[in-house]
Amino acid sequence: MLSSASNTAPTKTAHDRIYRALRNRIMHGELAPGAALTIRGIAASFDVSMTPAREAARRLVAEGALSLSSSGRVSTPELSNDRIEELAALRALLEPELAARALPRAHFALIDRLEAIDATIAQSVARQDITGYIRGNLDFHRTLYLRAQSPATLALTETVWLQLGPTMRALYDRLRRTAAPQHHRMIIAALRAGDEPSLKLSIRLDVTQGLKMLRQ
Repeated sequence: MLSSASNTAPTKTAHDRIYRALRNRIMHGELAPGAALTIRGIAASFDVSMTPAREAARRLVAEGALSLSSSGRVSTPELSNDRIEELAALRALLEPELAARALPRAHFALIDRLEAIDATIAQSVARQDITGYIRGNLDFHRTLYLRAQSPATLALTETVWLQLGPTMRALYDRLRRTAAPQHHRMIIAALRAGDEPSLKLSIRLDVTQGLKMLRQ
């Protein structure tokens, strides 16, 4: 039994490392919609065998972060308009609720942290750093939502972010932003005022307005 456990532990560690690295790349928009991946290529890029690479890919397919064709081709999803609308609706349901639950714990230190994150987002915009922009945007929201102390709802929300990652890259490619999101300032103002209706509205606008531009 000890021998078996010691033999499987490295594989599990490699699988988890690959899964988390690929998950972050997809969520942060480092891969465009429809980007093709191969198990062999994944294994080579992480210097591991095919087994942990395959298991990591299967896990991401199960979460909707990757698509698996009948021929075995793995790729990032190219979302239909209906799918984008569905995921945007989920964000509009989940994230205002998380923000409302976080509001009673939104002390000055949190608000200062959100303002600092927003400043880094502005820097990413100035550099036209799309990945940095998406990473900063998600960090802004996650930092707030962690105060909600609602881990199940946050986990569902992150699954939606994961599925939208490549699509968000396509969105920001199209927008070519020149300023940080105005809704972040509205969110921070609502937090300072303790205004739950304004907070929920600002969150809803922030997470859905851009995605509407991708629906044709």
